[in-house]
Amino acid sequence: MIETIKLGTLRWSHLFRPTEEELQGLQDYYHFHPLDIEDCKSPINLRPKIDIYLDYHFLILHFPSMEIQGEFIEPKEIKVFWGKDFLITIGKSHWLVKEMFKQEQNEALDGQKMAIGSSDALLYNIIEYLMEDTQKLVALVDKSVDECGKELFSRKPEKTIEKISITRKNVILLNTIFKPQMSLFNKLQSGTIKGFADNMEDYWGNIMDSYQRAWDIIEDDRELISGYSKTFDSLQVNKTNEVIKILTLISSILLPLTFIASLYGMNIKLPIQDHPESFLIVAGVMIGIALLMLIYFKLRKWM
Repeated sequence: MIETIKLGTLRWSHLFRPTEEELQGLQDYYHFHPLDIEDCKSPINLRPKIDIYLDYHFLILHFPSMEIQGEFIEPKEIKVFWGKDFLITIGKSHWLVKEMFKQEQNEALDGQKMAIGSSDALLYNIIEYLMEDTQKLVALVDKSVDECGKELFSRKPEKTIEKISITRKNVILLNTIFKPQMSLFNKLQSGTIKGFADNMEDYWGNIMDSYQRAWDIIEDDRELISGYSKTFDSLQVNKTNEVIKILTLISSILLPLTFIASLYGMNIKLPIQDHPESFLIVAGVMIGIALLMLIYFKLRKWM
């Protein structure tokens, strides 16, 4: 169902999970390019882009969203048909745009319409609204990165590696969302891509500043979490090496003692076996060998 809000001469329409008939209706009414309609039908997340035509622009933008479990971030896609006197937003799952549309729809019914003078300004407000939520998610991931650094020396390695892995996945996903759109927002800010209203460069510059701040945080977090992951792996390898080292030293000490015990356990004639203090002598020799080996290991700084 196509829902529309009239803001003076401007129309804002929103389609949530559009059907084939609704998309065909848009193409028949607005004469959109068939390839743009095909992109709207695509069930997969496409790369961010902007197609520029004489009477409208078509945008595909991605913004991060936290999944229901609250652990992993996932990309949400919004498609926008942007004309001089209309704006059409299409989202199969992006609840924020739908939420903003419903809020404005309710305010319009109460006679409190948004003070918007152009489709450029409306698009700016939508992106700004999405960027506010994006900044919150970036701050959440940044906090998680700091916690990973504090938990590096924790005695619960399973939980630490799980947290590092989840955080690293979120940082990588944010990076893949932000990177392709940097050039798009930069072109809007510089005026390379022209909208349908004048003097919007400062507003796009504000979006670009917010985007750049978030991008800088994510870039720093990417390096930090990569360093934390390598540090954690090194710590675990070092702990494993320490355990193997101790076990090797114990085995080295026990090896000659085991040989002597096995030798005197054989049913053959051996020296001093008939001596009344043979047990104490053999035991003393074994203890002496063990002490000598411990002293040797200490001198060699192997333990």
